[in-house]
Amino acid sequence: MNTATATQTIELKKDQGGHGLGPGYLARRNVWDWFFAVLVIAGAAWAFVRYNAAMDGYEKAILVGAVPAMVWLGWFWRPLRALAAVVAAVSLLAIWLYQTPAGTADLARAEQVFLLKYFISSQSAILWMSVLFFMSTAFYWMGMFRRAGDTFELLGSRLAWVAVTLALVGSMVRWYESHQIGPDIGHIPVSNLYEVFVLFCWMTAAFYLYYEDQYRTRGMGAFVMLVVSAAVGFLLWYTVVREAHAIQPLVPALQSWWMKLHVPANFIGYGTFAIAAMLAFAYLIKQSASESRWYKLAPLWLLGVVLCFEPIVFRQSAAESGGGYWFVYFGISALIVGSILFGRRRIAERLPSFEVLDDVMYKAIAVGFAFFTIATVLGALWAAEAWGGYWSWDPKETWALIVWLNYAAWLHMRLMKGLRGTVAAWWALVGLAVTTFAFLGVNMFLSGLHSYGEL
Repeated sequence: MNTATATQTIELKKDQGGHGLGPGYLARRNVWDWFFAVLVIAGAAWAFVRYNAAMDGYEKAILVGAVPAMVWLGWFWRPLRALAAVVAAVSLLAIWLYQTPAGTADLARAEQVFLLKYFISSQSAILWMSVLFFMSTAFYWMGMFRRAGDTFELLGSRLAWVAVTLALVGSMVRWYESHQIGPDIGHIPVSNLYEVFVLFCWMTAAFYLYYEDQYRTRGMGAFVMLVVSAAVGFLLWYTVVREAHAIQPLVPALQSWWMKLHVPANFIGYGTFAIAAMLAFAYLIKQSASESRWYKLAPLWLLGVVLCFEPIVFRQSAAESGGGYWFVYFGISALIVGSILFGRRRIAERLPSFEVLDDVMYKAIAVGFAFFTIATVLGALWAAEAWGGYWSWDPKETWALIVWLNYAAWLHMRLMKGLRGTVAAWWALVGLAVTTFAFLGVNMFLSGLHSYGEL
């Protein structure tokens, strides 16, 4: 793809779907747009009638506010309408299957009913999500090296969509299951590392699929899905070693409606920052494709160090689980790094242009920064309610501020000084390292008011 074509692609996406809110926006809606809006309103009304007894005033307000947000999202990007419809239908099927002839819910049916046991109970759906994300990543990478690359990348994209669907079904059903355990246990599934890793996986994949659709290229999928698969790998390890899939009551600090807003906003930031970093990595690989000098391949050596360092970070837990998991992880990491090293010229040919990679990287950071800012403000309000102060320089708060300042500086340099290319890409990679430490490292190595999220 040459520069002119890349520029046309970047401009084309701005005109797709009638995204603007200018004059005639409502007039441009077709019958399916309005049908989707009616379905969303009807679904919200049914949820209110069915579950209003379990909701407080804040939760009812969130439900009402979610209606226009969902309608707008479905109008903004039309594939979300099919996703929402399928997730709602499958989730309701799972809830119905949990019902006994007496009209009460019985969680024991998760081991008795075929569909629940093998497909759509929360744990089954999330396990299927994990398998499908791995398969999606594999197909995207096969597309990088095979002549019929477009076919493999298409399969990778379709599997990613199915994985996102099952992740959402698993989350919705888990939410329902938590309320059946006890009146004081039910909560939105964003309260611990297991639940937020599921959130991270589907949010990151969904944002990537949006960019894939808007820029009409699947060439970025192999790199973006690497970070999703890494998160899935951690999720599976965490499930086996910590039995983290078990639904637990909320600790007092998390028993707040602020959690329903703060955590999802935070993970939109984490997910889009991860996308930007992986595209920055792809940018640097494309740039160094024709290089043979070892020091010019710094991005690959960096990836190798990071991937191989992870088993060392988790060495204590690896010892607890026999070390086999992280030994396999190390082997797969070495295989990935070696494949990219020896196939970098072929990979560079399959990647979209530098202009597209740079543009998506910028837009991902811009979206992530906006939501991370909102999440930080919401976190301060939550802290004032829970601990009596808006800011206490807790390690998690301090590192959240560092993340915010890092991306604020990146955007400032982009908008004011025209930051582009190699420096911007390296900076985005460093940003992911800082963000990862704020997300996981603080929980592992530091203690504070947020220590309820320890590994």
